[in-house]
Amino acid sequence: MRMSLAQRVLLTWLFTLLFLIMLVLKLDEKAPWNWFLIFIPVWIFDTILLVMLIVKMAGRCKSGFDPRNGSQNMKKKVWYLVAMLLKLAFCLALCAKLQRFTTMKLAYVFIPLWALLIGAMVELGYNIFYVRRD
Repeated sequence: MRMSLAQRVLLTWLFTLLFLIMLVLKLDEKAPWNWFLIFIPVWIFDTILLVMLIVKMAGRCKSGFDPRNGSQNMKKKVWYLVAMLLKLAFCLALCAKLQRFTTMKLAYVFIPLWALLIGAMVELGYNIFYVRRD
């Protein structure tokens, strides 16, 4: 099942809106919920993206796949998987810190996010300066 661009945009807006509403309710102290519950829309959205990405990566294993054209595409998909896992690590660490499950310094909580941003800048630079345009 492939999702159209409009469906993906709508899904993204829906989960972002739900997350922001829950976040505002938590910050206004109208909802005394656990921080992990506030992030449920983020968890669901990330799970959907991870499943879609893993299914696409597993498609390389089917018979009849021509591996000659897919190595660059596979590297990109692996980067997307690493980026999703870094985002997940950041969200989990942030929730644990906000819920006071850990006494970890805030600087350590942001390490996965910083790694994600540095990786994104490297990928952007690679795509701008090193990818040949035929």
